[in-house]
Amino acid sequence: MTTTTKPTDRRVLTPEQQAIVIVWQRVNTSLSAYDKLTRFFGSAHSAKQAAAAEWADIGIHRKHIERHQQATDSADQAFIEQLEQRIANHEFNMVFQDEAGYPQQLLGLFDPPPLLFFRGNLSRLNQPQVAIVGSRKPSQKAQKFTFDMAQYLAQAGFVITSGLAQGVDAQAHLGALAQPVEASGRTVGVMGTGIDVCYPTQHKALFERIVHEGGCIISELFPNTLPHKHTFPRRNRLVAGLSLGTVVTEAAIKSGSLITARLTSEQGKQVFAMPSSIDNANAEGCHHLIREGATLVYHPDQIMVDLCSQLLMPSYPADVQKEGQSSEFQSTASTDTTSSSTTNTAINNTDNPLNTTVATGAKIKPKAQPMLKEAKPAAKHQVTQVDPHLQSLWTHIEFEPQDLDALMNKTQLDTATLLSQLMELELLGAIAQTGGRYQRV
Repeated sequence: MTTTTKPTDRRVLTPEQQAIVIVWQRVNTSLSAYDKLTRFFGSAHSAKQAAAAEWADIGIHRKHIERHQQATDSADQAFIEQLEQRIANHEFNMVFQDEAGYPQQLLGLFDPPPLLFFRGNLSRLNQPQVAIVGSRKPSQKAQKFTFDMAQYLAQAGFVITSGLAQGVDAQAHLGALAQPVEASGRTVGVMGTGIDVCYPTQHKALFERIVHEGGCIISELFPNTLPHKHTFPRRNRLVAGLSLGTVVTEAAIKSGSLITARLTSEQGKQVFAMPSSIDNANAEGCHHLIREGATLVYHPDQIMVDLCSQLLMPSYPADVQKEGQSSEFQSTASTDTTSSSTTNTAINNTDNPLNTTVATGAKIKPKAQPMLKEAKPAAKHQVTQVDPHLQSLWTHIEFEPQDLDALMNKTQLDTATLLSQLMELELLGAIAQTGGRYQRV
């Protein structure tokens, strides 16, 4: 199992890095103000040394100027030392725009953040990513489709990126984590808060699981930054920026997921949307996206084929049969058809620098069996509310059945406690038990 790489020595920020942090703080993480200052003065260090009047001359906001005027060298140094100490305590780490670990995809944005706070495996940020987003209150069917989609794409080698919110985001992360040990941790969570602020609070176990299993959590905001309505669109821009494309599995017409989809399109990347029943109000956003030109998908193979122009994937032996995939995503197409062979040959180009980052996955098959069955009248769905003391177990329950031994190994709970919590989840209607194996419903 992959775990967080911890620095052996205390990190000391360089003078320029210190200046970047201080200027980023003084402009209250304003992307436009920071960009204006560094462009005009040439560097963060020069911007930090400039007088308040010079900041005013280039149109910096009054409140930013006030912070700049009131700042002292001793306060700046104390702030830097506090950050360095928290890094030394392994609470989080930082990566700056000019460092090798900074995600190259974000450099294509017109407003990339100058630094990122992160926890976990930083290398995930430079691996091929697919964003999966959607409603915070999805239907049971959408939750399962999201989980299966993420699980399939992660097993094929993609890193699944989402916003750590309730609903679709959570299922995307959980599906990506539902992998064998050799493929664990293929997910990136982008926060709309400070790196040390767990939001929503009931996702603490999910956050820790992502970090512990080799995924990565990032934020462009300073530690202790609380959730605010303005921070989540900023998060959505990073979700879109990190990814090769964005999949919307279920979203209402006013969903924040449509912001992510719009930003993806504006960045010149492909937007995918899953259809649903025409009377499903919770899917109106997806239907709107399809009308506006998003690609309709009902199988993850379609996403992989469409992204092959951006990411060239390795070919796979015809006799390799992937195990553990949900039955919804099994293809009935023959694997030795001419079109399948042509597709895999075309995308197996060794000149692609990203080629080596994709792990062995399922063979792309052009004739995927639709996973959407005949529509039934939509019923009002209930969102399962799980008590905080059950969250650590709930994050390990999957749509694929698992026995007690597997759950005990994952949760490290004793038998009595595990059985008691499983019974509570059954009474809540959140899980079902068949033949001694437990799964989400």
